[in-house]
Amino acid sequence: MRAGGFRLTLGTYNTPELAARAYDAAWRFRRPRRDMNFPDVESLEEAEFLAPTPCLVDDEDRRRHRQVQRRIAIAEHDEELMRQWRAQFPNDVDNTDAFFADLRAHRRSHRRHRRAVAEFELDNPNTTWADNDPRWEDIWTETTSDDE
Repeated sequence: MRAGGFRLTLGTYNTPELAARAYDAAWRFRRPRRDMNFPDVESLEEAEFLAPTPCLVDDEDRRRHRQVQRRIAIAEHDEELMRQWRAQFPNDVDNTDAFFADLRAHRRSHRRHRRAVAEFELDNPNTTWADNDPRWEDIWTETTSDDE
């Protein structure tokens, strides 16, 4: 429904009667009662009670909607290309999985090494680390998890 340069969205309804009542919310735009679906509605208050307040859609809403639709289209296109790529090059998927498994193992090994160095410095009476050295925190580093 259009009114004064704006598009008025009344929403979606489960029954035609509810949709017609929402359309009758045109009381807000001073439409004559004879043009209404339910001329038995006597007042603006009754029409507002029977139909929810409509949403005005302006240019900014349209711009945001177009932007969201473009982003969705790009994401769907990317997903389709990835699906095709996985189907065409299954070895690459296996190689990618192996790469990330190796990366997790390397990070785990690096955490273990940092923790061992920190524990060594803790037991070393001649340590060169200052009391506020952030490497002391490596003592508390978890070394059994694949989180990173």
